[in-house]
Amino acid sequence: LAPHVSPLPACAARSADAWDSPWLKNEKALRLSIVGEKLQWFQSHLDPSKADYTKKEACELIEKYLHRFSDELEQIELHNSIKGRQGRQHSSREIIIKQTIEHERQLYEGYGIDIPDIVNGKHLNIFREWDGDLKKLPNIKMRKVSTKDAVCSRTEVANGEAEEELDAAKDTD
Repeated sequence: LAPHVSPLPACAARSADAWDSPWLKNEKALRLSIVGEKLQWFQSHLDPSKADYTKKEACELIEKYLHRFSDELEQIELHNSIKGRQGRQHSSREIIIKQTIEHERQLYEGYGIDIPDIVNGKHLNIFREWDGDLKKLPNIKMRKVSTKDAVCSRTEVANGEAEEELDAAKDTD
């Protein structure tokens, strides 16, 4: 019998092994867990009486999400303001929180931040039924939402109210 010859060249075989490395698996698991934590936060802050959300309501929920560390930052400030303490305690945690908030704020004000699609009723129901299993993340439809969506929604509401006022004025004439 002839010796087994791999169909992959040696360099391709090495790069295939690199994809199985523990470092990459840990990085992917970390990214998935961060997304999972974000989705769990949104799931726990949904209004059970709503069948779907408007873009404006989704933006309001994102604003709450961006302020989720406010209490912890206040506690850190309180600890640091106590007299007799030298240096800043919890400064590394404070720095990480502030960087996270700044990064998420830039995403939200720029291209958009990924959130579960709560604007679509069907996708919202699927998201509500999610049990927190990270293996089921691909089933959850995501949507990019930015501050522009909130501005558009406010403009649409203002235009709708203006049209109603015009109609009411025409009816009284």
